[in-house]
Amino acid sequence: MSTELPEGKDAAVKLADSDFAADRREHDVRSALLDYWGRIRAGELGALPAILGLAGLILLFFALRPNTFLSNQNIANLFTQALPIVILAMGLVFVLLLGEIDLSAGVASGVCAAVMAKLIADSGQPWYVAVISALAVGVVIGTAIGWLVAVIRIPSFVVSLAFFLGIQGITLKLIGDGGTVPVRDDFIVALANKNMPVWLGWTLAAVCAAGYAATQLLRWRRQQARNLHSRPVELVIAQSVVVAAALLLGTYLLSQDRAASPLIFLGGVPWGVPLVGVLLIVCTFVLARTPYGRHIYAVGGNAEAARRAGINVTRIRISVFIIASGFAAVSGIVAASRLNSVTPDAGGGNTLLYAVGAAVIGGTSLFGGRGKARDAVLGGLVIAIIDNGLGLLGTKAYLSFLITGIVLLFAASIDALARRRRSNTGR
Repeated sequence: MSTELPEGKDAAVKLADSDFAADRREHDVRSALLDYWGRIRAGELGALPAILGLAGLILLFFALRPNTFLSNQNIANLFTQALPIVILAMGLVFVLLLGEIDLSAGVASGVCAAVMAKLIADSGQPWYVAVISALAVGVVIGTAIGWLVAVIRIPSFVVSLAFFLGIQGITLKLIGDGGTVPVRDDFIVALANKNMPVWLGWTLAAVCAAGYAATQLLRWRRQQARNLHSRPVELVIAQSVVVAAALLLGTYLLSQDRAASPLIFLGGVPWGVPLVGVLLIVCTFVLARTPYGRHIYAVGGNAEAARRAGINVTRIRISVFIIASGFAAVSGIVAASRLNSVTPDAGGGNTLLYAVGAAVIGGTSLFGGRGKARDAVLGGLVIAIIDNGLGLLGTKAYLSFLITGIVLLFAASIDALARRRRSNTGR
């Protein structure tokens, strides 16, 4: 039997059809939309439910409170209100990607904020020493939790529950029952209470919009140069335009004067917003463009298969808890900035529940292996809008809890149903 390969154009077509034809086929707008619809039907929902939820909530509260909900002052309050939850949720995304949970993240943010506040108020340390110390405390907490989970093999629910109880005792010891530690450092206070100059806000928005468009177009060009499957350039441009419009619209709204008195000007993007933007860019790059990020998804998808492929599963597990606690420290610092103080119950109450809810509502799966850093931002905005909108309506506290719980349950149900759908379709 002859083993010679056919020569010429026909051979190339046969080889392509038998191997990587799917990666090299022509892709127009219609086929791209059909592929996207097919993924949705197969359970690949991504951030679609969160985006639709955001749009629906904005329209609902605007219809109910047209004069106040989209006012300049309230929009700025919305962003500031969402900052601590979004940052905490961003760290928890890494833990949830492994199918684990960290119940101590909320109170960890409180103890880190307490350490920072005590160093500034009682010891007279500069802000950067206090912030580094708070981050170090977060890293130590995350390392301890990760070691117990990954090495000792105690379930993360049990370990983080124990830390949830114990850390509250440490915070109480630091501050004292009924005590309050004021936060007066100008740099720390500015994170959630001060605004950047208007010109700087517009400059950052323009740079981010141009950078995002350039990144997407360069990626498309590399795929085309290598004859790989890529989205139509029309969709790439449309996505870049949508992102740019969102950035510029947000900057425009936040740049408006929010002062009640005409004698002063109160406008500009809050300093906490670009902080979240930087964290989002870093986390997105790590998860999407680095071997470490791919290893996280691999371990979350199938830990045993990842181990057999040579991935150090133990190291990955420890590292995600360190990241979560590190982000918890940043969240605690921003929360302390917003309140100008730290109390013994800092990070307690609904802080953790809102953060986990934000990640899940944004699209991160509770079963591991699926999720992105952007989920924390989208879900955090949903949580903030619900809380803010219900407050404007004068809703009683018990109804606010009930409605937020129903939204979270609905998001978890969508996640479970989508997972079942993916399993049935073999994805």
